[in-house]
Amino acid sequence: MVSLTQPDETSSQFRRFWWGEAVSGMGSAITTLALQTLVLVSLQGGAVQVGWLVSARWLPYLVLGLVVGALVDRVRRRPVMVVTDLARASLLGLVPLAWWLDVLTFPLLLVVVVLFGTASLVNDAASLSFVPRLVPRARLQRAHARLDGADAVAQTAGPALAGALIRVVGAPLSVLVDALTYLFSAVMVASLRGVAEPTPAPAAVGARALAREVGDGARWAYGASGLRRLALATHVWFAGQAILAVVVVPYGYLVLDLSALQLGLVFAVAGLGALLGAALSTRVGVRLGTGGAIICSYSVTVVGVLVMAAAAWAPTGWAGAAVLAVGQLCHGWAMGNSNSHEMAFRQSRTPDELQARTNTTLRSLNRAVIVAVSPLAGLLAEVVGYGPALGAAAAIFTASALMLALSPFRRASVE
Repeated sequence: MVSLTQPDETSSQFRRFWWGEAVSGMGSAITTLALQTLVLVSLQGGAVQVGWLVSARWLPYLVLGLVVGALVDRVRRRPVMVVTDLARASLLGLVPLAWWLDVLTFPLLLVVVVLFGTASLVNDAASLSFVPRLVPRARLQRAHARLDGADAVAQTAGPALAGALIRVVGAPLSVLVDALTYLFSAVMVASLRGVAEPTPAPAAVGARALAREVGDGARWAYGASGLRRLALATHVWFAGQAILAVVVVPYGYLVLDLSALQLGLVFAVAGLGALLGAALSTRVGVRLGTGGAIICSYSVTVVGVLVMAAAAWAPTGWAGAAVLAVGQLCHGWAMGNSNSHEMAFRQSRTPDELQARTNTTLRSLNRAVIVAVSPLAGLLAEVVGYGPALGAAAAIFTASALMLALSPFRRASVE
């Protein structure tokens, strides 16, 4: 077996990987707003259609996630990341092309998004499992904090840039920017040198052997690893997050009467919160411990969602945008603070040969929650209103925080 080289999160190898993730994350932040605006404005859809769009994005995780994790553990991870980045760039390029040819429809958009989600699933399985090969386990939290910081910058600048791009060139052409960022990511990953990947152990052939490998990953994630309590609480958290993903954009457009630029700035504030959360995450972890830091984050999210709901009582326009932005700031800070601790806790307890299966098993079930809840969230918002839908999200986030706070996980740490 080839020995692994593990410098730290300041090495040139990690910096190249970081740049690829940072730039593609910026493009993804643009596309998130651009696609939903495309559905609401260009295709004349509503909250239900946005729900189906979000569901389609994560559907591959539900259908293929467990199998993909096992397959990625069988191969070298860097080539997988390069190929899937190129695939994502090509798929996103189809959106402005179809618009230009005047053949873009909502069903066609859903097909593209499902295929894009499939490529992202494979890429996520490889890239998340690649980080422990770049840095030692003792430095995982700091490495993930740097990645979270890059993502937070993307979430800060991306939506504001998206709002400006949508205003100038329209939503379809804005998606093209994301396609270019994935090309950049592919180049960065392809140029990585000096990171040795162990030759995967020969895998048994056949569906039964593959099912056994999938089962090994699931048993580890929910069994002896000690990850089960956090995994279950995170699944609940994603039910609340699914509601936010569906509701906030139409809530801003239809209830608060915001423009694309105003809504982009609101999401930029969320990114600023995430940047602050990522920057402070190590200090928070030192003070509260891994478990305490995650519980604190989940609790702050509850406050943030309640503030978002209160925006409906503010005057429409900039006042409503300001209140919504405060709520997004809280939620962004919570995600920026929590993610590096969750990833470090998970990866520090998982052997290298199970990394892809463990990461993908948990992420697949998280995304399965989104797939199931997103259409219901859109229906809930249209039937009972956006305020009650946000109230339901706050209740779900509260439940996830209590699941951890009332268990031994509150004393969890990364050793």
